[in-house]
Amino acid sequence: MDLAPKKLHSQDSSTLRSTAESRLKNFMQDVTGRALVMMESATQGQQGIAMDLVQEAFISLHKSYADKSTEEWYPLFYTILNHKLQDWRRKEARRAQPFSFFRKVQLDDDSDELDHVIDESTPSPLEFLHQAVTAEEIQAAIASLPQRQQQAFMLRAWEGFDTQTTAQIMQCSEGSVKTHYHRAIQGLRQALAHLDPFMGGSSE
Repeated sequence: MDLAPKKLHSQDSSTLRSTAESRLKNFMQDVTGRALVMMESATQGQQGIAMDLVQEAFISLHKSYADKSTEEWYPLFYTILNHKLQDWRRKEARRAQPFSFFRKVQLDDDSDELDHVIDESTPSPLEFLHQAVTAEEIQAAIASLPQRQQQAFMLRAWEGFDTQTTAQIMQCSEGSVKTHYHRAIQGLRQALAHLDPFMGGSSE
C-alpha cells in the first residue's frame, strides 16, 4: 500500500528535475553568448577564464535556484556571475601583490557619482554598428572601458536591465550605475569616433 505514493512521488521529483534541466538548457542557450562577451571583456580577453566563470555561475544558479522562474533567473544569474568575477579579480590582485591580504583590495570606486545624471535611454549595441565599425571593434572598445563601466553598459544595453536591477546585480547605488553607464557611453562613442565621424561628440 505504501509503494504507490512513494513511486508517484519519485516520478514527480524526476519530472520536476527534468523540467528544471530543460529550462536551464534553454536559459543557457539564450544567455551564454552575451555572458561570455561580458566576461571576456572583464578578464582582458582570457577566454578560458571567461568560460569557467560563466559555467560556475550556471552551476550555482541551478544548485541554489532551480525552483525559481526563468524570468527570476536573469538577474540572479548575473548577480552570481558578478560575485564570481569579483572573487577572481581579488585572487588575481593577491597573486600579483603577495602581501595585499594585509589590506582591503579596492577594485572599484562607486563613491564617485556625477550629480544630476539623467538615466539615459538604453541604446542597443546595434546602434554602434555603422559601415565603418565592426562588432570586433565594438567589443575591443568595451574591453578598454573600466570594469564597472563595462558591467553597467553590458547589463543595461545588452541585457536590458533597468537601473534598479542593475544596481542590485552590481551591488551599488542607482546613482553609481547611472554614472558608470553615462561614462561608458561617452567612452565608447569617443573610442569609435575615429571609425565613424557620425559617432563623435559628447552625450551631455
